[in-house]
Amino acid sequence: MQRSNLNSMKTIYVLSDSTGETAERVIRAALSQFYEDDVRVHRLFKVSSQSDVQQALSVAVLTPGLVVYTLVDPLLSEAVERVAEECGLITVDLLSPLIYSLSRYLGAPSREKPGLLHRIDTEYYRRIEAVNFTVKHDDGQETRYLYKADLVLVGVSRSSKTPLSMYLAHKGYKVANVPIVSGIAPPEELFEIDQTKIVGLLIDPKRLVEIRTSRLINMRQSPRGSYNDYELVEDEISACRQMYRKHPEWFIINITNKSVEEAASEIMRRMEMSAEAEY
Repeated sequence: MQRSNLNSMKTIYVLSDSTGETAERVIRAALSQFYEDDVRVHRLFKVSSQSDVQQALSVAVLTPGLVVYTLVDPLLSEAVERVAEECGLITVDLLSPLIYSLSRYLGAPSREKPGLLHRIDTEYYRRIEAVNFTVKHDDGQETRYLYKADLVLVGVSRSSKTPLSMYLAHKGYKVANVPIVSGIAPPEELFEIDQTKIVGLLIDPKRLVEIRTSRLINMRQSPRGSYNDYELVEDEISACRQMYRKHPEWFIINITNKSVEEAASEIMRRMEMSAEAEY
């Protein structure tokens, strides 16, 4: 591909009734087929009236460029086309053709409500941030940042801490998990954070032995040892119960006969109830 011979910096204006972030990313994706460093993308956002359209396009007239707009209000879209034609500006309607096609396909009118796309986009990135946090704070890692977690799960090995943490992370919660190991004191940071954020996991000893035995077999290790010895496992669970009793602020949940989804739903309901109680 030959580099474009541009005499000066080109400008693309993004008109949006919300933040314009999503439209800019679409433009950047298209520009990746060219030489993006030769193009400046300038956002003109929160365009919500005819006067806003006039003001935004007056900026584009001073330094002419391509006008790309994402306006859900058909009247504002018409105003952009009208003013742009008067000023000799080239326009691209990035949203209306898609909304029209979806409306025909779905057999329903659009809501024509600005900002919905941005809200969905923001929620997506919030979940990504939560997943990244959870991965970094799995199995007792980075305990110095426990205070940043929305939830901290504690429990013995193979009590579903990691899968439950990841499921909750995909729901947007920043989750850390800390293993309870016999003979090893939990990290001090666990007791320095808001104790109502901590969830203690319990599991029936027999079920835990089954899970650990299966785990050892899958790893091609001997299924005979202290890790899945019933009496030792029973002692682990007993020690967990004793710890949990010392911390009545913790939310304790028995996951023996629960799927990850069921356990997560129970935890999220508790979170919602706690949030409502604060208000």
